[in-house]
Amino acid sequence: MSSLIRGQNGCSKLSHNESCRDGPVTSGSRFVPESSDIRTLRLTLALYAVILVAKMAAYLASGVMAVFAEALHTLSDIFITTFLLIAATYSRRQADAVHMFGYGRAQNIAALVAATLFISFTSFQLYQEAIPRLFRPHEVEYENLPLVLGVIVGSMVLAAIPLVMLYIQKARGAAAKALLLELVNDQLGLAAALLATILIPLGYPLADPIAAIVVATIIAANAIILFRDSASFLLGKSPGPEFLAEMERTARSVPGVVNLRGVRAEYVGPDTVHAGMQIEVAPNITVEEGARITAEVRRRVHERIHPGYCYIEIDPAHEPLPGTSAT
Repeated sequence: MSSLIRGQNGCSKLSHNESCRDGPVTSGSRFVPESSDIRTLRLTLALYAVILVAKMAAYLASGVMAVFAEALHTLSDIFITTFLLIAATYSRRQADAVHMFGYGRAQNIAALVAATLFISFTSFQLYQEAIPRLFRPHEVEYENLPLVLGVIVGSMVLAAIPLVMLYIQKARGAAAKALLLELVNDQLGLAAALLATILIPLGYPLADPIAAIVVATIIAANAIILFRDSASFLLGKSPGPEFLAEMERTARSVPGVVNLRGVRAEYVGPDTVHAGMQIEVAPNITVEEGARITAEVRRRVHERIHPGYCYIEIDPAHEPLPGTSAT
């Protein structure tokens, strides 16, 4: 079987050792339509700016370390959300000659850098400020604690808006997932600051540096998780054994597929998979029949498991099947 002709699905001509691939249908524009992820990131960035101003004003008026910790937390969120927004916008670019599988991994790069910033800047700074306070809690005089309570509760309400939007959103990219995790941790950090502010006037000044350390630990843990997950994607994370098993079952269900080898898949974007496999067909079938089998395998794979790209290599089986006609 020297070659396979172009099938109706648009696959390129190939020899029996070559392969055929396709990708998502695009509109011709360099960018795909703006996603709800990007709109949520923009809203969150605006809310973070308001929250930062309120927290810094509350800290300057009260001297509560937990509020300062939350202000630094929000400042890092602003830088990180800005970076994630740029990456999410950039990742909408369609595949081209330079990046043939698109720019989806830009979000994972941004998340990786965001994780580094969480650890190197915010967490370290908060530990550095809060730990000495554990040994001299009575040196600080606290004022305007009702103002602090109001700012914290208001911040929790504002931060809950994008949190709810992301939670009910069915499909989330890497940038949105990173933001969702951070918004959850924002609520946890604010809860710790709220508890500390309540305990301070009750005679527990140690609650302030302890709350700041809790916030720093939340940020550090978040960074480690985000770093691990983003690095896994950039290293070619598999969509999992169930995905691969379904690919194999789908390909084997096509009449004419004798054997299957080399089933592989990796993420090339938050929701885009690059899949590949080798199918074996009877060596003495016609060229047209080989093209039909290849096209049907690809059609069923796209229909059932929706990979972004399907890369198929077709080879002759080692032995002719009984009952097949010679070319």
